[in-house]
Amino acid sequence: MTAPARAIVLIGPMGAGKTSVGKRVARTLDVPFFDTDAAIARAHGPIDQLFAEQGEAHFRALERAAVVEGLATGGVVSLGGGAVLDPETQSDLQRHRVVLLTVAPRVVAIRVRGSSRPLLRGEDDTMARWTAIYEQRRPIYERLAKASFDTSNGPLQGVVDRIVSWVHDDDHQGEA
Repeated sequence: MTAPARAIVLIGPMGAGKTSVGKRVARTLDVPFFDTDAAIARAHGPIDQLFAEQGEAHFRALERAAVVEGLATGGVVSLGGGAVLDPETQSDLQRHRVVLLTVAPRVVAIRVRGSSRPLLRGEDDTMARWTAIYEQRRPIYERLAKASFDTSNGPLQGVVDRIVSWVHDDDHQGEA
């Protein structure tokens, strides 16, 4: 039995474009796309409702199961921003190609405006909250990532093209 292929895993803060970029990378590489937040919402209902009714700990357990499923699927896997907080997920990611997507606060302010993201709901200053969450998670993101791409400027297709090129370069290095 062969080991499962290494997935391309997109991590990063809320609003960095993990889903949008991930779908395009998967399409370009002709591989499956798996979004942990979408999988949770499909199976269990809206994430903001899960947070409100079941709490963050319950959501994180569902998220961990979705990460395991996504990594087993292979292809391109987009993780929710907080998925990397789980030590088992951190360990699992060591076997995969992890891409950190970053975004400037000025850009994320537009992307998350009016959002139902549970960790930003009810906040008077959503950008202060976003920044605090990002700063808390950033050392984990940076430690796990094998490559980093900023989604703040230009069309997302440019980011997609750079990720695809990085994956192809990584594939060729593995053949050496």
